This record gives sequence, C-alpha cells and structure tokens, in this order.
Amino acid sequence: MVLVFRRVAFFIAFVLALALLAPAAAQAATRDIVAFTGFAPGTIVVKTGERSLYYVLDKQSALRFPVGVGRSGKTWTGNARIEGKYLRPAWSPPNEIRREHPTLPDVIPGGAANNPMGEAALTLRGGEYAIHGTNRPQSVGGFVSYGCIRMYNRDIVELYRLVAVGTPVIVER
Repeated sequence: MVLVFRRVAFFIAFVLALALLAPAAAQAATRDIVAFTGFAPGTIVVKTGERSLYYVLDKQSALRFPVGVGRSGKTWTGNARIEGKYLRPAWSPPNEIRREHPTLPDVIPGGAANNPMGEAALTLRGGEYAIHGTNRPQSVGGFVSYGCIRMYNRDIVELYRLVAVGTPVIVER
C-alpha cells in the first residue's frame, strides 16, 4: 500500500512539474534560425502577413521571432531605422489610444504590470512606432496593435542586445 501511494505521489508531482515548466519551455523556444536571403546582414525584416520578425545574420540565414503586428487599418509598411533603445521604458499613451481608453494614466512607469512596452523597446519613426515587449504575451502572433511590433519579453531582450541605434528595419506585408 505504501509503495502504491509513493508511486501515485511521484506521478502527480511529475505531472505538476511538467505543467509548470511547459509554458516557460514554449516561450524559450520562440525563435529559430531559418534560411533567409535578399537582405543585408544586421537588418530587421518584419513580415506582417506572417507575423514574423527576422534578424538577418548573414547572406543565407536569419533569426526568426513570432510577433504581434498592427490590427486592421493600423499596419504599416516601409523602411525605418532604430532611433532609440530603452530597457523597461515608461509608456505614455498616444492621443489615438487615449481617446479610445480615456481612463488610462498619462504615464505608466517602466516595469509596471500594466505597461504594454514590456522589458525593452526599440523606437522607430520619431517614436511613433516601436518594436517592444509586452505585458500580454498571448497577443504575440496576432493582428493586435496600433502599428507597433510586439514580441515576447525574452525575445525583445535578445534582439535589444543584437542591434544598435541606426539598424535598418524593413516592414513588409
């Protein structure tokens, strides 16, 4: 009887450990090295239709990350450059968002649980857009933003380390 109880307890502990580790393991494996050509090494390429961001490593490969992109009517395409790099940035809602959500505070401090910028941000186009982390990881992979590119926090921290101010960014459909 004691042996059966120990086996059942061990099995339950094992299943609980797997259940707790599965989300972390899934997020840890969000990027892949993939075949990718046609862009200069060091370039960030966002393909909104794929909801993927590529960081070009060399003439034949890139790191691919899942991203959330602009919702219908909010997506944009074109070229930009990284203009700023920020860790745990504060966020001030733009007027368009403030009109839709009038109860938002003027500024949400960096690191706050309700700060949509997450762990890091790379700003583009005079700060109008950013590639940033998120406080809503379930939104990564969807058409969800006002034009920004959302990444898992782990992924934006990795990209932040790889790029410099001036890095070219190309956003395509």
